[in-house]
Amino acid sequence: MMVPRTPPAIAKILEEKGGIQLDLGCGEFKNTGFVGLDKRALPGVDIVWDLEVFPYPLPDESCWAIVGSHIVEHLKPWLMIDFMNELWRILKFQGQLAFAHPYGVNPLFVQDPTHCNPCNEATWQYFDARYPLYQIYKPKPWLMEKGFPQWNISGIMEIYFRKPTPEMLVSTPKPEDIIKAEEKEKKNG
Repeated sequence: MMVPRTPPAIAKILEEKGGIQLDLGCGEFKNTGFVGLDKRALPGVDIVWDLEVFPYPLPDESCWAIVGSHIVEHLKPWLMIDFMNELWRILKFQGQLAFAHPYGVNPLFVQDPTHCNPCNEATWQYFDARYPLYQIYKPKPWLMEKGFPQWNISGIMEIYFRKPTPEMLVSTPKPEDIIKAEEKEKKNG
């Protein structure tokens, strides 16, 4: 796969710091200390790039953390696995990935005519190798952090992943084993 040229200013940051924090679809409101990637050339956007065009102009394992606020619901659903695999490519091992998005098809989701990709708790199980749904498509493996996904009363879902090392995949307990251990601890505690 031929990776497009990394913008010179970003290449310099990568050389100096060994990695970046990436804010996907940042628009004009990029998180402080992050490099902003958006398909619109707005103030604060460092890399003008369409999230649905792969690969991104970043080297393998160049990001310490990736965040995306209200972007996954805008992605074409049939590109979701490629999108997650591309994020896996550019994230460093043990790097963090966080998304916030409207829950499934609640009013916050259906109000926006550009929302086309409803996600709920089960959606994210397709990307975590510990869940049975992962076996359907077998994308690059992620580990959902304990306690995620979270849904709040306002209708927003948050998800937090980590890119696992191969050792982490072997040693990380499955969700049902964690639940059993917590139940046992409650009984004994």
